Amino acid sequence: MHCLGLSSALLLIASCSLITAERATTCGNSGNVHLINCVSGVISVNEGLYGRADREICKEGRPAGQLANTACSQVGADDVLKTRCNGKKRCEINTDVFRAISDPCQNIFKYVDSNFTCVPAISILACEDSLAHLFCDVGQVIFVYGADYGRRDRTTCSYKIPENQLQNVECLSPTDLVANSCNGQNSCTVRASNGVFGDPCVGTYKYLEVAYTCEFPVFGPANAK
Repeated sequence: MHCLGLSSALLLIASCSLITAERATTCGNSGNVHLINCVSGVISVNEGLYGRADREICKEGRPAGQLANTACSQVGADDVLKTRCNGKKRCEINTDVFRAISDPCQNIFKYVDSNFTCVPAISILACEDSLAHLFCDVGQVIFVYGADYGRRDRTTCSYKIPENQLQNVECLSPTDLVANSCNGQNSCTVRASNGVFGDPCVGTYKYLEVAYTCEFPVFGPANAK
């Protein structure tokens, strides 16, 4: 888990210990939605599973044969959860997303399971064709937890925008471009535009969401004085 950088190792340990792991589990019925939500802070997925790791979870109404394989795990499910959810306050994934990738164990009833933490972060939003400004106090640098360019609801950045440009709320486009441009800098400006991020949903008015923290730089042994 990535915790906020602090100037004292003792304070760093104390700070990290206050962040507790949470868990969300959703049975793999077609159409079910896996929800991860942080009341405060943003999501940082530690581990994720689509498959089956024990006989008890999501066993109701299922014959024993559909619960027998407890070593069933879809390759890549962990990355899907991290890519779609890290850096967000709320994340919803239809279980059909995992079903479409592969079946890690045929005839076994599967579920989605997430182990995650809610980490402190600064959240900013920039409507399409405007600028996102990331900045930290003197001596600290930016660390981006996650960024998305697209649209996830009909109300964000909707002022004077035609209704037909707000309808596509499945325009999910996680991007590493903000992290690549801004990590390690004291301040950074990024334009929320198709020219920078491409166009994940033509005809939809989009916005950029970024979650980041400000940290004290960590220097390796070679740079230590």
